[in-house]
Amino acid sequence: MNYSNEQTEGLYEVFAQVKDVDEQIFRHMIKILKQENISDSLRYLQKDEHQKQFEQQILKMEDLSSEDMKQKLNVIKNNIKAISNILKQIKAHDFNKNNFQSEKYLEIKKGLRKAIVENKKIIQFLKFLVLLTGIDNQFIVCGSNSLNLLVEMKIDLRYHCFENIKIENTSLIGGNFVRCNLSGSEFNNVDISGVNLNGALLFNCKWKNMKINELNRIEGHSDRVNSVCISPDGSTLASGSGHFYICGGDCSIRLWDIKTGQLKAKFDGHSMGVMSVCFSPDGATLASGSHDISIRLWDVKTGQEQAKLDGHKKSVQSVCFSPDGSTFASGSWDNSVILWDYKTRQQKAKFDDHIKSVQSVCFSFDGTTLASGSYDNSILLWDVKTRKKIAKLDGHSGGVNSISFSPDGTMLASGSYDKSIRLWDIKKGQQQAKLDGHTHWVNSVCFSSDGTKLASGSHDNSIRLWDVKTGQQCAKLDGHIHYVYSVCFSSDDTILVSGSEDKSIGLWDIKSGQQKIKSDSHTQDVNQVCFSSDGTTLASSSEDKSIRFWDARTGQQKAKLAGHSGGVSSISFTSDGTTLASGSYDKSIRLWNVKTGQQRAKLEGHISSVLSVSFSLDGMSLVSGSADNSVRLWDVKTAKQKAKMNGHSDQVNSVCFSPDDIKLASGSHDNSIRIWDIKTAKQKVKMDGHRGYVYSICFFPDVITLASGSADKSIRLWDVKTGQQKAKFDTHTSNVYSVCLSPDGTTLASGSADKSIRLWDVKTGLQKAKKDGHTRTVRSVCFSPDGSTLASGSVDNSIRLWDAQTELQIERTDQSFKDVLIQSKTQLFQNNILSEDVYSDYQILVISNQIVFQSQGALILDGQFENQSGIDLKKLLEQKRSYLLEN
Repeated sequence: MNYSNEQTEGLYEVFAQVKDVDEQIFRHMIKILKQENISDSLRYLQKDEHQKQFEQQILKMEDLSSEDMKQKLNVIKNNIKAISNILKQIKAHDFNKNNFQSEKYLEIKKGLRKAIVENKKIIQFLKFLVLLTGIDNQFIVCGSNSLNLLVEMKIDLRYHCFENIKIENTSLIGGNFVRCNLSGSEFNNVDISGVNLNGALLFNCKWKNMKINELNRIEGHSDRVNSVCISPDGSTLASGSGHFYICGGDCSIRLWDIKTGQLKAKFDGHSMGVMSVCFSPDGATLASGSHDISIRLWDVKTGQEQAKLDGHKKSVQSVCFSPDGSTFASGSWDNSVILWDYKTRQQKAKFDDHIKSVQSVCFSFDGTTLASGSYDNSILLWDVKTRKKIAKLDGHSGGVNSISFSPDGTMLASGSYDKSIRLWDIKKGQQQAKLDGHTHWVNSVCFSSDGTKLASGSHDNSIRLWDVKTGQQCAKLDGHIHYVYSVCFSSDDTILVSGSEDKSIGLWDIKSGQQKIKSDSHTQDVNQVCFSSDGTTLASSSEDKSIRFWDARTGQQKAKLAGHSGGVSSISFTSDGTTLASGSYDKSIRLWNVKTGQQRAKLEGHISSVLSVSFSLDGMSLVSGSADNSVRLWDVKTAKQKAKMNGHSDQVNSVCFSPDDIKLASGSHDNSIRIWDIKTAKQKVKMDGHRGYVYSICFFPDVITLASGSADKSIRLWDVKTGQQKAKFDTHTSNVYSVCLSPDGTTLASGSADKSIRLWDVKTGLQKAKKDGHTRTVRSVCFSPDGSTLASGSVDNSIRLWDAQTELQIERTDQSFKDVLIQSKTQLFQNNILSEDVYSDYQILVISNQIVFQSQGALILDGQFENQSGIDLKKLLEQKRSYLLEN
C-alpha cells in the first residue's frame, strides 16, 4: 500500500467514527459553544463538568418525555465523547496542519472524495468542522480543507448559515453559496473564482488576499473596445473605442487606473473608431491608429495631442513602438506597413508586399525584426535596419488578425480567422505548433513577459490561456458577453486585460481560477433540459451526442448516456420517471432505463433528423416530430410505429400530447400548428398566425389552450377547439425557441435567441421577470414539478437553474445581524432599489465548463474585500449586481 492510500484510509477511519453520532448533535454543539463564547472547544469538551453541562443544554433543546430523556442522555454522552475523541485526532492530523490543495495531497484528497461523497454523516461532520472555525482558531486549517472538499464534491451548500467562519489558504473554485449567510466571515488567501454568491448575506466580512480570476470590469466606453494596452510601469491602462464603419459615436481613447478602475484621462481627436493603442517604452507617449486613416501621438501626462501623422490611405489597424522608442510601425487596410521616426514624425520606410489589409504589426524584443500579419493569410518578417523582407510564414487558411513575439525573440504567435493560433520558429521560418480550442475567429494574441504563457481573445467571447511549452490550454476566462478584440498582459504577468464588443474592459487575475475543475459538462450546445417527475434529476441532451443526468440540487453528474451517432435534439421522461426517450439527428429514437442508464429500445422509421419527442401521460405512447415533415406515434411497449401523420410541408420542430392523452399538437417550419386526433391519426385543427417557424408548443392543463414560440419573436396562446388565437406576448427581440408552463398553470417561461429567459403572467399577458445570464441562444426551458425552479439549456453549452419563486426569504442569522438585515431590506424596498423580482432573477446553479463569478442580489454591509494585489473587489461585486448597503 502506498503512502497516499495509507493517508486516505487513515483519515477516512477518523471521519468514519462519526457513524453512530446523531447529526443534530453537531448543530446543538455549535450553538452552545457560541452561546458560552468558548474559544478552545476541545479543552472545554474534555472536562467532565462541562460535558454534563453540555448534556443538559442539549436535552433542553429536545422536546422529550422523562423516559425518552434517560435514553437520549445516554446517546448524548456517547456522542459528545465520540466527537471529542475525533476532534483530538484531527487536531494532531496533517488535515489540520497542512493545506490539502498542495501537490503532495492531491491523490489523498482524490481517494477521500471517492470514499465519503455518499456518506451523509461524514458530510455533516465536515460542515461542523467548517462552522467550528468561527469559534475555535485551532481548527481553521481542517475547517478550510473541509470546505474545499465539500465544494469539490459538489455537496449542496445553498441556504446554509456560515456566519463568522474563518477560511484560509484553500480553493473554493466554482462553489455554490446561493443565499448563504457568510456575515462576519474571514477569508484569507482563498480562491473564489467562479463562486456563486447570488442572494448571499455579506455583512462585516473580512476577505483579504483573495484570488479571483475575474477582477473589476471597467465600464465607461459607449462603444466597442478595440484595443487595450498597459503602461510599462503597470499602473495605467489605455483603451481605444469605436466602430470602424460609423462616424461619430465613442471614438475616444481613455486612460484608467488599473488598481481602482477609475478614469484618469480621456483623449478626443479621432473622428472614427480607434483600432489600436500602444504605449512608448518610457510610458510618456501613447500612439493610436484609427479608421479615420490617421495616427496620433499623445502626451500621457497632459493628455495633449503631440502629432497627427498622415500617410496611410485607409484605416490604420495596428500601431507598435520599437523597444528603444525611436521608431514605431503602423499597419493599414491599404495593405501597407509604414515605419515612422518618432522624433521627426517622418516616414522612414514603407512595405507594400501584402496583397490584402495589414491587421497587426509587432517588433521583436531586440528591435531588429518587424512582423506583419495580413488578411492575405500570411505573416511577413522584415529586417528593420535593411528594410528588406526576410521571411514569409504561410499556414493559416484565414486572415491573420494578430501577432506577438515571444520575449526571447525566438517565437512568434499568430491568431487567425481560421479559429487557430499558431506558433512559429523565427529562425527556421516554420510552424512550430498549432493551438486549437477557440470556436470562432481569434482576434488577439499576447505573450506573457516571461514567455511561458500566451493569451488569446476571440469572437467566441472567450479568453484563453495557453502553456507555450506544451501547447495545452491551461485556462478559459469567461465573462465577456460579446466578442473579445484585444488582450494584454501586465509587465509582472499578474493581470491580463481584455477589450470587448460588449463595451467593457475586463481585468483578470491570471494566477487564480486555473485549477482544473473536474467537469463533465456538455462540450457543445445544450438542446433540451427536462426534470424527472420527482424533481431530483435533471436530464439534458446536446449536440455532443450525449444525454446526461444531473442531481438537480448540486449539479453533480449522475450518469452519461451514449449511443446516438448524432446530436441529441430532444428528450422526454415518462411520468413515473423510469424511462427516458431521446430523439437525434441520427434519425433514431431511443428508449433508456433511467435507473441503469441502459438502452431499452431503438425506434427507427424517420428518414431524417428526429427533432422532438414526447411521452403520453400514461407512458404507453410516444410521439415524435422530424425533419422528414412527419409526426409519428409509437407503442412504447413494442417499440413499433402505431401511426404516421402527414400534413406539414416542412420540418416538425415540436410535438406534445394534450394532458388527457386524446390529442396531439405539432409545430413546424411551415409556420403552422396542427392538432391531431390520436385515435384516427387525422388532423383536427390547423392554426395559422405565426409569421415565422414554430419552434415550441406546450399544452395548458385545461386541455383547450396551447402556447407556442416562434421565429417571429412572439409567443401566442391558442384555443385548440376553434383554432383561434387568444393572446400574443411580444417582448423577445429574436427567435423564441422554447416555451414551458409552470405546474400551477399561472406562469409561462420562454427561452430565446436574444439570450434571455422571460416569465409571463398567463392571466394578464404581462412579463413578470427577465432572466439574463446565458451568453448565447437559450434553446430550452423547463419548470421543476413543484414549480420552484426553472432549468434552461443554451448554445453556450451550459445548463442553468433559476429560482422561480418570488417571495423574499430572511436568511438564518444571529440576532446581531438580523435587525440590520430587516432594516436594510425595508429601506431598499422603500427606495425602489430592491424588488421581489430580483430574488427570482438569479441563478441558483450553473452546470458548465465555464467558471463565472456571480453575486447578484447579495447584500453587503461594510467589511473588506481585497484581492492579492490590494484591488478592492467591492466594485466587482457591485458590477455583478450586489447591493452595497453603506451606499
